[in-house]
Amino acid sequence: METSELLKRVRKIEIKTRGLSNQIFSGEYHSAFKGRGMAFSEVREYMPGDPIRSIDWNVTARLNHPYVKVFEEEREITMMLIVDVSASENFGSKSMLKREMITEVAAVLAFSAVQNNDKIGVILFSDKIEKYIPPKKGKSHILRIIRELIDFEPEGTGTNIKEALGFFNNVTKKRSIAFLISDMLDSDYEKPLRIAKQKHDFVTLLTKDIAEETLPDLGLIPIKDFESGKTFWVDTSDKEVRANYKRNRDRKVKETEELLRKSGIDYTYLFTNRSYVQPLMQLFRQREAKR
Repeated sequence: METSELLKRVRKIEIKTRGLSNQIFSGEYHSAFKGRGMAFSEVREYMPGDPIRSIDWNVTARLNHPYVKVFEEEREITMMLIVDVSASENFGSKSMLKREMITEVAAVLAFSAVQNNDKIGVILFSDKIEKYIPPKKGKSHILRIIRELIDFEPEGTGTNIKEALGFFNNVTKKRSIAFLISDMLDSDYEKPLRIAKQKHDFVTLLTKDIAEETLPDLGLIPIKDFESGKTFWVDTSDKEVRANYKRNRDRKVKETEELLRKSGIDYTYLFTNRSYVQPLMQLFRQREAKR
């Protein structure tokens, strides 16, 4: 992509996602994701209703008047975005591709994090680790992340969630907030997923396109598997073919949901033909209610 075109796209995404973050997400993000703990901030005069245990007895004795300790949440934490850039994310039947939606969602999350003074890091993966961007703060760092998400060309086409989570677990030593953003077209990643959940505040955002849910009756058509690159001829006029497709699709969705629930991981679906604002807001509010 030409530099001028890339910069225009980065700017367009920045304006849209930064606005959403400022207006909607930054406060919800702060409430939904805990900091590392409570840190002492200051003392103030005791007021009726303050708990007795919060009284600072040393200051109270020195000033001959009751004072209490005030604590604030320690927010210095890291957000890691574990982003699927496999070939299946290049699919989209409506207003945008899954990859385009992922770019916007990642930007919203990153701007929300930076407003809370959190660091943001990124792991891009396909069937291999494609790129690692170490956590940093600041607007320029977020703009670099957006540029990479727009313009990055992965070498692999498949999906290896097990390797991505293994890399994440190895490279991220301190507890972090982690978002796995993927269509989850993979298997055999339960063990590293459980480890990630034990060590980190882990959330999964599942990317979807409405055209993937069912097979339409279009007669004999070629269907390309984005990840393998192979093309298959399928008779979609056959009711049994369509029914088998839906059964297999529903089984995979159910297996993924059961694994996430069993692992205690919060998740939500993001569809290319719908706004991602509502499902993200609902996810954040559900997490806030658990606190």
